[in-house]
Amino acid sequence: MYAVIETGGKQLRVEEGQTILVEKLAVEVDSTVTFDKVLLVGGENAKIGAPLVAGATVTAKVVSQGKGKKITVFKYKPKKNNHRKLGHRQPFTKLVVEKINA
Repeated sequence: MYAVIETGGKQLRVEEGQTILVEKLAVEVDSTVTFDKVLLVGGENAKIGAPLVAGATVTAKVVSQGKGKKITVFKYKPKKNNHRKLGHRQPFTKLVVEKINA
């Protein structure tokens, strides 16, 4: 059984036991998060929402909070002696999907 959930402005296909990285959530480590924006529940009896599946939830456990790899943002204007170098690390929350309630 799998589900498509929406979190952080993105849609993710998840299965039970899967580890996922989502945009940072304001939750504590070892707590439980419930996603109620379920767009699709697949398996033997697929349910497709319009836009959401009524009564469907996905429960996940928070494993850790962290930051992604550093990316370098370099802006440059030729012949103007103008450049700017920035670094960015996107924060994330690591989750393990425990249960899909259809």
